[in-house]
Amino acid sequence: MNQENTTTVAKLAERMALKNLTPDIGLEERIISFYDVNRPALQLTGFFEHFDVTRVQIVGNVEQQYIDTYLDERMISERFERIASFNVPCIIFSRDYEPSESILSACRKYGVPCLSSPKTTSDLSSEIIRWLKVQLAPRISIHGVLVDVYGEGVLIIGDSGVGKSESALELVKRGHRLVSDDVVEIRKVSDESLVGSAPEVTKNFIELRGIGIINIRTLFGFEAIKDTQNIDMVIKLEDWDKNKEYDRLGLTENYIEYLGNKVICHEIPIRPGRNLAIIVECAAVNNRAKKMGHNAADELFKRVNANIGNRV
Repeated sequence: MNQENTTTVAKLAERMALKNLTPDIGLEERIISFYDVNRPALQLTGFFEHFDVTRVQIVGNVEQQYIDTYLDERMISERFERIASFNVPCIIFSRDYEPSESILSACRKYGVPCLSSPKTTSDLSSEIIRWLKVQLAPRISIHGVLVDVYGEGVLIIGDSGVGKSESALELVKRGHRLVSDDVVEIRKVSDESLVGSAPEVTKNFIELRGIGIINIRTLFGFEAIKDTQNIDMVIKLEDWDKNKEYDRLGLTENYIEYLGNKVICHEIPIRPGRNLAIIVECAAVNNRAKKMGHNAADELFKRVNANIGNRV
């Protein structure tokens, strides 16, 4: 896994509000490269075959009870020294459990951070997995604009100067929310879901030719922006070509592929006088309706067939 698909224990600790029990060990240098977690129950018994050393190690209530009931200080030190010797990313104790000094000494010996959280083991594990899945997901950056329109994530793409940013600005004025302009970072969080966000440098900004850079959050407020959004459909803007046949019924769906996931894509030709914001709104609502089982093109097709049948 390459560097862009990793994160650090420092970011995890900040996101999950973890207490650092070994402050002398730096968290920035500790790399996490796998989204799942491991509870080292078998390792506490001395079984280290198939030990998931790349995962965050979480010591939960069951492990704590086993430690308190069956292990003396010598065994505790031995088992945790063995765990830490594999250079695991970190060890986290749930329920604010206070590890003994022998555990902390083993962590310091091998430079493995030891942290704690007041959350239950299941809550802590699920939150860490969910957050790491997004952070470590495969990602790409594309040229485009991402807007939340009626809850649908609409990715607007097209050649430079075709009107993507102007369309996004009009949509924001109509009450929708901007996620990113110019560059959209796309993460594949599952085989069905793509999540888009803005790079930190360009977050909340839109570039308008002839005017320059504007800050959407400053001009329209916090309700006009959004940090992340699932990508539900793609609108491809292109100059009108009178020789090209454009879809007028919508009986068949066209798709575009990002990171192996297919997303519905509509090609919208640009001509003077066309209100792109309204077109994007209609496309978003129509896409939402299709998810709920209402397809206008299919309904019209059935009506036409029924009418023809009645005439015969």
